[in-house]
Amino acid sequence: MPDSLAEQLRSDMECEGLLECFHGLKPLDRECFQVLVESDEPLTIDEIGDAVDRERSTAYRAVQRLLQTGFITKEQINYEQGGYYHVYQPTDPEQISGEMQRLLNDWYAKMGQLIQEFEDKYEGADAPESATASS
Repeated sequence: MPDSLAEQLRSDMECEGLLECFHGLKPLDRECFQVLVESDEPLTIDEIGDAVDRERSTAYRAVQRLLQTGFITKEQINYEQGGYYHVYQPTDPEQISGEMQRLLNDWYAKMGQLIQEFEDKYEGADAPESATASS
């Protein structure tokens, strides 16, 4: 991912890159999310791990990051004899995009505030003398 905002604007970003850009998700997180999106039904951690060819614990960490961002939901399924397991599915894309829009609006407001602070701080400062000016 490019470091500066100018570099980010010049780069060829795909919509999936927003997952990493907005929430700092890792490529494995994105891969797990894609598996869930492409599935016709909710999946267990074991099924997700198998689909991305990773150990259960590694898949679990990726799924936890996706849960924290709200990109997926978790549901508990109870066995009739007792016990339970969890399944995961993607959150509605409209809800995810709405949250990303809110984050972007918050970021934009914060950047506007910082730019105003910069202007206020340096507005009265004397302009540096030109290096080509003669003394």
